[in-house]
Amino acid sequence: VQLQASGGGSAQPGGFLRLSCAASASGVEIIRMGWYRQAPGKERELVAARNTGGSTEYSDSLKGRFTISGDDAKSTVYLEMNSLRPEDTAVYYCFARFKTFRDFHYTDWGQGTLVTVSS
Repeated sequence: VQLQASGGGSAQPGGFLRLSCAASASGVEIIRMGWYRQAPGKERELVAARNTGGSTEYSDSLKGRFTISGDDAKSTVYLEMNSLRPEDTAVYYCFARFKTFRDFHYTDWGQGTLVTVSS
């Protein structure tokens, strides 16, 4: 699965950014897509994920500020980030969890997109 992310960049505290991630796949079934992030000197952490069909999961610390949505037909997910804070500064990685016809499960990652929040 190839993942193409877009929408990163800079915002001021309190601002808004929207990330998109589109998956290109053949011969496999995508079952889950979402975002992790990694700030300098910190471990990678889950931001939000969306299962095919629409159920979602969020980091407890981000729930209420970030919203994940998606379009299953386009194999695309979106992350809307509101009320941004400097501590949201990180590289955001899109991922896709998929399964093969033999029901083997794998995860592929996008290249990462930098989000910087500062005044």
